[in-house]
Amino acid sequence: MNMNEQTNPETQEEERRAQSEEGAMEPAPIDLEQVKRVLEAALLSAPEPLTVLQLKRLFAGEVDADNIRKVLEQLREEWSERSIELTPVASGWRFRVKPDYQKFLDRISQEKPPRYSRAVLETLAIVAYRQPVTRGDIEDVRGVAVSPPTLNALVERGWIEVIGHRESPGRPAIFATTRKFLDDLNLRSLEELPPLEELQSALAAVPAALPTPEEEPTDNPSTEQSP
Repeated sequence: MNMNEQTNPETQEEERRAQSEEGAMEPAPIDLEQVKRVLEAALLSAPEPLTVLQLKRLFAGEVDADNIRKVLEQLREEWSERSIELTPVASGWRFRVKPDYQKFLDRISQEKPPRYSRAVLETLAIVAYRQPVTRGDIEDVRGVAVSPPTLNALVERGWIEVIGHRESPGRPAIFATTRKFLDDLNLRSLEELPPLEELQSALAAVPAALPTPEEEPTDNPSTEQSP
């Protein structure tokens, strides 16, 4: 064997170092099963829905949004036959007890089942299906005056909010529903609102109670004004 055919030890070391550097530059494969378990833990422990962007932060940029969505769908399928389901709502993704099982949990809950006055239901329905509306618009549809406590109760519940003021005498407040309203009804958008006659049963599945102020007993024509 001549000198040219011999392997130079220094060359061997350089080749090993180069191979090692190449291996270090290759991204580690994504363990989607671990991603699934992390997402599951985060969503089960979260008090509010989490967006894909928030969930992406769990992995410090190592998992992109498309993979997050892919795993969420897999996780949703995994839980589909259980009493708890993973569902997308307006504010993100969350776990919730299926309605068929919520009635059993209500029996040991410290909170009273929600009860809604006719005034509250009618006012909420008008805002939901006709928004944006003013107090005067609501009164025109209902045919009676709407008491400030009724609107205030819905605002405090987080289901409606003031989104502006109409450019008319008195500059009345304009109301619309919120993301929380959609979240509580397990909806992603207003297009998914149930038929009006089903709204009561949908609201009955919401665990937190809502005050039920009585409507003002008056037949006097109402004037449009901010509550």
